[in-house]
Order: sequence, then structure tokens, then C-alpha cells
Amino acid sequence: MTERNNIYFFHNQVSNVKISSLLELTKRYGFQIVHNPKEANIIISIGGDGTFLQAVRKTNFRQDCLYAGISTENELGLYCDFHLDQVSEMIDAITKENIEVRKYPILFANIDEQGSFYCLNEFSIRSGIIKTFVMDVFIDELHFETFRGDGMLIATPTGSTAYNKSVGGAIVDPMLPCLQVSELASLNNNRYRTLGSSFILDGSRKLTLKITKDGNEYPLMGMDNEALSIRHVEKVEISLSDKRIKTVKLKTNSFWEKVRRTFL
Repeated sequence: MTERNNIYFFHNQVSNVKISSLLELTKRYGFQIVHNPKEANIIISIGGDGTFLQAVRKTNFRQDCLYAGISTENELGLYCDFHLDQVSEMIDAITKENIEVRKYPILFANIDEQGSFYCLNEFSIRSGIIKTFVMDVFIDELHFETFRGDGMLIATPTGSTAYNKSVGGAIVDPMLPCLQVSELASLNNNRYRTLGSSFILDGSRKLTLKITKDGNEYPLMGMDNEALSIRHVEKVEISLSDKRIKTVKLKTNSFWEKVRRTFL
């Protein structure tokens, strides 16, 4: 870890006093602060888990650097192992190699074979009007079901603790390369039928959603905590990317320790 000494800080609204103190401390330990993320070996977000997601997205899901999260909130997040008031502990952990590098899977979404997007947490697609959203769901080449409802959510293992959990999905160990599909208010009766529960696909499989327009030419699509506006969407192909985001974490702060701390 000692050779990685170029740091780029990503933050939104944080006290200038705290930022100045953080910069001084990192320089004191021999790190170089860069203002262009392309020059960084380490990219550190300052905020919460949402800021971490933005940092990864706005720096283009880089594969050749490490990401870390510093929380400014009262509690640490699932992506933030460190707190802004305890930065010296973070630097000690880095310099003494008391951290581990974890590789988190990323979703790849191909929309109408024209636009490709990456997601660290989840991809969601919902009706843009007050009307049932209809999609044919394919797993690889198999027509699995015709979905009717508000929409669908596809999450990574690390994203399983976010929006996915709130709609009844399972929490998945990030050591498992997979994607989870959860329904949003599906319509199930004697005429229409869907699986009615979340299901998990192996990372080698491809999920395809073919949209029945019927007034839904302008669906609402979300990538992590950002919206995507594309008209006349016909097909979305979702799979697990070959890319992995490398993050640093304390050896004493595993994913399941974070889950216990956050939810129990």
C-alpha cells in the first residue's frame, strides 16, 4: 500500500475547516493530493454511501485505483469504513497495512444496444406513467415470465442492502458474483402471474427485459442514486460486468459486521 500515495478527494458539501485539516494530515503522512482523479492511485469520498456511489460513477469506475469512503454522518456506512473525525486512524491503517482490498462486482446495463451503463448498487426501471408496466423477462434465451406491475430492480450483492432490501429482497454476501432481481408491486391474480419473489442469478447469466410500450415509451430508469432519461426504450440487457471496484476496508470491519451494525 505504501507505493500508492496520490490521493484525490471527492466531496460535495463538507466544512472547509475539516477538509483543510484532512489535507494537512494526509500531506504530513507523505501523501500527495491531486486535483485530477486520473492522476490518483486512491480516490476517497467524503460524505455518506451516496457520495461514495457518486465518486465511483463520476470517476468512471476506475479499475487501476483504490476507492475508500469517509463518513461525515453519525454512523459509518456500508461503503464508508472511516469517519471524518478519525482520519488519523485511517491513515495509520493504510501506512501499517491494517486494511484489506475487496473487489465489488458491477452491473452492466445495455439499453437498446445503443447505450451502456455501469452500476455499483442497482439498476431500476419503472413506469413513467400511472399505468401498469409490462415487460417480457428473459433469462439468457429463456422467456421466463411476462411481468406486470410498477417495475423491476436488479441489484449487486453490495447493493442488496439498499433499495433491494426495502422491497423485500435478500441480503447477499458480496463474495458471491451474482445479481438479484426484485419485483416492484407486481400484479398477480387469476389472469396475470409472475414469480412474485426476488430471485438470484449466477454472474454468468444475462437478464433481458423487453418492454411492451402501451404508453410506456418513457420509463424511469435509475442507476444507483442517479436517474437516466431515454425515450422509446424497447430492450434492456443486464449482466454482471467483468469489471470490479477495488475498495479498502479495515480488517476488523467485514461486510457482515457492517450489516449487523446497520440493521441489528
